[in-house]
Amino acid sequence: MQNTYLRTNKVVVVCSARSGESKDKGTTNMLLRAAEEALKEGSEKHLEIVEEITNDHLHAARSVIQNKEILLQLEAQLKKECLKLRSFLEAAEIIDEISPRSKDIIVGMGEKLSCTIVAAVLKDRGIDSQLVVLNNIIDREFTTLDQAFYDYIAVRLGQVVAECGNKVPVLTGFFGNVPGSLLNSIGRGYTDLCAALAAVGLQSQELQIWKEVDGIFTADPRKVETARLLPIITPEEAAELTYYGSEVIHPFTMEQVIKAEIPIRIKNVENPLGSGTIIFPDQTTKLTNGYATPPPTPAVLAQNGYHLDLSRKHPTAVTVKDKICVLNVHSNRKNVSHGFLAKIFMALDEHNIIVDLISTSEVHVSMALSSDVDQNSLDKALVDLKRLGTVDVNQNMAILSLVGKQMKNLVGVAGKMFTSLAEAGISIEIISQGASEINISCVVEEKYALNALRAIHERLLDVDPSVELPNLNAATDTE
Repeated sequence: MQNTYLRTNKVVVVCSARSGESKDKGTTNMLLRAAEEALKEGSEKHLEIVEEITNDHLHAARSVIQNKEILLQLEAQLKKECLKLRSFLEAAEIIDEISPRSKDIIVGMGEKLSCTIVAAVLKDRGIDSQLVVLNNIIDREFTTLDQAFYDYIAVRLGQVVAECGNKVPVLTGFFGNVPGSLLNSIGRGYTDLCAALAAVGLQSQELQIWKEVDGIFTADPRKVETARLLPIITPEEAAELTYYGSEVIHPFTMEQVIKAEIPIRIKNVENPLGSGTIIFPDQTTKLTNGYATPPPTPAVLAQNGYHLDLSRKHPTAVTVKDKICVLNVHSNRKNVSHGFLAKIFMALDEHNIIVDLISTSEVHVSMALSSDVDQNSLDKALVDLKRLGTVDVNQNMAILSLVGKQMKNLVGVAGKMFTSLAEAGISIEIISQGASEINISCVVEEKYALNALRAIHERLLDVDPSVELPNLNAATDTE
């Protein structure tokens, strides 16, 4: 079956580092810990971590490779790479320094090890594969990460894949010497970005992102038993869900693929026969690159709760973002309103603090700050903000976001959302509805977030997707 598929489809594989039983045991997190431990005087922990990573990958290889010759070659290769890692960390220990570029090299070892195993597994299954390490793919000097850089990477990836001929290329998600370092400039989502740029460079028919969930749901199925799998979703909705707590795919990564009009399918490694969720290009102004995955028909759109203009018949999903910090700043009235707001944002910008959600009046501003805000930066910003007025800090909050394209046209949806919270006895700290027309968000205490999530889902999402809520725009679905 596998070889039959490969006779009619050209496949490129891009691998991330291996995950573990918990996030702490994931290879990337272990490598980052090893880098930290290497700089601690007298610590041997980084060597123990390398040993653990080595044993984990050897065990994984032995559990899946059947051909003894392939296994012996793979074991030797894995041991060699892990020995290089150990030597690199020992060198960092001696000079007592790990630069951003050095940290990239350490973290990139995770992708190299996993790709080495995957390439060997394919050979073991009779599929001719080729490991492609992308460390040196960038052969030009770049000073900034702009669209020209990403376009260049896409072209280079297309060239590298072409050099593999009829073999199945297995690409490391880690790629090259990125300006400012890969981790600092792009972050942990670089593997998805690499896959996206490869899809663009190859003008692929479809990009598949394989995760440990069946796709995108109306809510986190681990928290809401009645959550439904969404067969299709627009890029804007997927981006909004990702930003407000659902781990789907990084919006920038998605943007690279969608503007090339390539559909993205989210699939589950533990349920490969499942259909997953398709994030479909919503602008079809030019011919698309292929139609292994055709655009949804009017009937499919209607069945999944969309009008022909891709506005929603009802909300798409609800998500929650935990560990939020809320700042309330009340003006001391020494500033006019526009000066008050300007100084608040200047203080936040100076300390690199990102605001997830905001509500303002002439003399009062409430802001929800991201869960990963640096405490030291926050403390410094608070000193500046207290010069402007009274500042209250509320920790352990959560943002609830109801998402749906052009949702402002749905009559009474905000009322139903907030009524469901009131009936559940949950107080709201902040309310925000963006101009994007795609989400309604509110902030509640984190301890009530789960009940709030379930209450909103029961009221607004436990419905037949094809059933239409009252809409300000007359139905225009005509074929």
